[in-house]
Amino acid sequence: MTDGITVLGAGVMGTGIATLAIGHGIGVHLIDIDPDVVERAPSIVRRKLRHAQLLGSLPADQEFGALTTATTLGGSIDTTAVVEAITERFELKYKVLGEVAAVADERTVLVSNTSSIPIDELATALPRPERLAGIHFMNPAYAVGTFEVIRGTHTSEATMDRVTALLDRLHRRSVVVRDSPGFVTSRLLHPMINAAARIVGEGIASAEDVDALMRGCLGHPTGPLRTADLIGLDNLVDSLNVLAERLRDDGCRPCEVLLEKVRRGELGQKSGTGFYTYEG
Repeated sequence: MTDGITVLGAGVMGTGIATLAIGHGIGVHLIDIDPDVVERAPSIVRRKLRHAQLLGSLPADQEFGALTTATTLGGSIDTTAVVEAITERFELKYKVLGEVAAVADERTVLVSNTSSIPIDELATALPRPERLAGIHFMNPAYAVGTFEVIRGTHTSEATMDRVTALLDRLHRRSVVVRDSPGFVTSRLLHPMINAAARIVGEGIASAEDVDALMRGCLGHPTGPLRTADLIGLDNLVDSLNVLAERLRDDGCRPCEVLLEKVRRGELGQKSGTGFYTYEG
């Protein structure tokens, strides 16, 4: 078995997870079906590694792990773990996890980075559902010190041991929670962001003022709407729809402000504009 991880999806989350692992000396095989995305990924990871070093969130004396890329799974996967970090859509995650299970070594732990879809639902794609666990890495993964780990109904002790061992190697704290739509963090945070966006849409306050009040009065570190831009407004809309459907809570339906921004391609930091404007 190869000592390293395979990351599926070379977008914002995939490259962030790759950065975290590489910065801790773990090799990463990064896969995305889009050749243009794969071509850009190494330079994005290098930029994120520099940012992580400036933040002091990587070991100073650690030699970087190697990065390899591909556009297909290939014939087999024998890395220590596979981390699925693709779009927050059940049908896509279900399909790719089933494909991975068919070619991954039986000792390889399978991880989904879903922020809202129950692990038990995704595990139905696997012939051995006990192999799957969730890690909500959050963004940027290399700057966050604690991760939510989701244990499905069928997730085995061996899988949990391997997942927590991986996070130990990454010098990250694991907080294990039971499976549920949105788990803990998304179930609390995403409806709050939705409410903040609705306040902006109603003209009660600007995004800047909402965030200033949440930071100054309630101690939120960045403010909900700047956090939304970091998450990606498209990912946020997908997650809110999952919560609304699984919890049967129409209050979680994404508000019109979020939907309109996504329609206009204003997705947050990754597109250069969302509730705020970003350079570079």
